[in-house]
Amino acid sequence: MLKEALYTAKRPYHLVKTGLLNGLPAAIKYRFPARKLHISAITGTDGKTTSSTLLYHVLKNSGYKAGLLSTVAAYIGNEEIDTGFHVTSPQPSDLQNFMRCLVDQGYTHLVMEVTSHGSYQYRTWGVKPELAGITNVAHEHLDYHLTYQRYLKAKADVLKPAPTIVLNEQDNSYLKLKKEIGFNHTLLTYSMDMNLPKKISAAIEKRFPETYNQLNARLVYQLAKTLGVGDDSFAAAIETFPGIAGRMEYIKTRRHFDVIIDFAHTPQGLKAALTSVRDKHKKTKLSGRIIAVFGCAGLRDFAKRPMMGKIAVELADLTVFTAEDPRTENVWSIIRQMKEQLPANHNKVISIADRREAIHFAINKLAASGDTVIILGKGHEKSICYGTTEYPWSDRAVAEEALG
Repeated sequence: MLKEALYTAKRPYHLVKTGLLNGLPAAIKYRFPARKLHISAITGTDGKTTSSTLLYHVLKNSGYKAGLLSTVAAYIGNEEIDTGFHVTSPQPSDLQNFMRCLVDQGYTHLVMEVTSHGSYQYRTWGVKPELAGITNVAHEHLDYHLTYQRYLKAKADVLKPAPTIVLNEQDNSYLKLKKEIGFNHTLLTYSMDMNLPKKISAAIEKRFPETYNQLNARLVYQLAKTLGVGDDSFAAAIETFPGIAGRMEYIKTRRHFDVIIDFAHTPQGLKAALTSVRDKHKKTKLSGRIIAVFGCAGLRDFAKRPMMGKIAVELADLTVFTAEDPRTENVWSIIRQMKEQLPANHNKVISIADRREAIHFAINKLAASGDTVIILGKGHEKSICYGTTEYPWSDRAVAEEALG
């Protein structure tokens, strides 16, 4: 009860502190740049970075002067901007400054990845997107939002300022979001069953073997089409999409097995990533095993830990449980919680608290010809948190180190 009361009380506090005392002066200082931009906002539990980056790529390659603000990077055209934000949704003063830079350089479009935290805390104060889309709403951030319904409402709050909203018709959140959003919007939908022009369908399937990324591309197609992008331009842009660091990123190796880095850190994301690898093994008739290396973050949603442990042993052949930003929690305590829903298959789990050691062990002791080692949870991130200190870290660098 106390947690719920505090959660409710924090909302008006953030309105005053972040919105009115930070956002309003910043909007005035930078002369309301959002009013001069066509802003598209994308949110969701999983896939929002990929979808945002793909929409930016499509717009840029279709002749639009577009910028991007995402978890991984901020871009003005082809130039990557060192924002120092370290969060997906920056503080209003930083956001207003970034948008002013776009406007001053003649840019007309901005694609924004927006989180539920950012929306709840009014970090996007004064920004009204003309388009908004959502990937999914799954089990995540309940340490902050407390309940799924509150989390869902926070996601709906990201969408509601936009006149046109694109929803995932096959996600479990679809009907709940539709009800939460109300009737004063133009609602568009997407799904794997939607009718697509043949050239679009072919381009998506060729570029994205993963089902979840094919679904993300369908969201982007609806958004891009609404913004005026033609089918030929969209198909051409899809074919040249370079991908994103830390998202199903294959590490170059001379060994006879694959090594993949992925950001999946939720039950739904973990299931999607492992299913994708298993599907690839079936299609290419690889007889090797899937070896997963991952952990669960400290001081975050505790309920997902046993869920993720269970998913891993069901979909991977071997799993190494390890650290992932334990913060002030004991790593072994987190690993023990990851094993709570494992009535069987304990023989498929190896526990190594040190993440570097875990990655080295998976690559140099476990992996054999035809296997796939997939290292999950950190993706593009450049630090790992022990206690209250962020230490330099890169899953990719450690994997390359292990590969020699």
